[in-house]
Amino acid sequence: MHPNRVFRTESEQRNLEYAKKRGFGTLAVSTEEAPLLSHVPFLVSDDSSHIELHLVRSNPIARLLDTPRPAKLAIMGPDSYVSPDWYELDDQVPTWNYIAVHLTGSLAALPDEDLPGLLERESAFFEEQLSPKPPWRMDKVDPEALGKMMKAIMPCRLEISGIDGTWKLNQNKPADVRQRAADHIAAADIGAEVAALADHQRTID
Repeated sequence: MHPNRVFRTESEQRNLEYAKKRGFGTLAVSTEEAPLLSHVPFLVSDDSSHIELHLVRSNPIARLLDTPRPAKLAIMGPDSYVSPDWYELDDQVPTWNYIAVHLTGSLAALPDEDLPGLLERESAFFEEQLSPKPPWRMDKVDPEALGKMMKAIMPCRLEISGIDGTWKLNQNKPADVRQRAADHIAAADIGAEVAALADHQRTID
């Protein structure tokens, strides 16, 4: 997380809501050699106490879960390069604006019998966002084929113990300067989802 507190003023609830909406992040677990990373879809529980996800059993992280492990889930939002020329101020330097949320906690494997319910909840959550498309359901898959696929994955839960978010949107600049930068961000398209980043930057309280 960025050390400047001006970029870290969003509430835990807003950070969780952002993570829930994104539904995809990078799971990290430490080892003696190097951190292990896995890119995963996930669900935030209704009470915001934990994350539900699944891993392929051959995933190196999954192989470590004979006991719960400390872990972090990083959710990256839109980002963009910011040219100092866009501020129209003297003595400025380049930077990068972005939104990111980190969820820290304890990662554990769940019993195999929890897997069907987890997969149904995951697909229902993401299919709902495709409305009015009729939702895909697991009963569309042949039971034997589905059973074989499910044997290859395992359900997991991350109990959340820490929530951090960085919303780096030029809050350290005057409002008019921030607006100018947002307009250039949207037009330059050097980053990811720059239009969304510009919208967030324009609506800072």
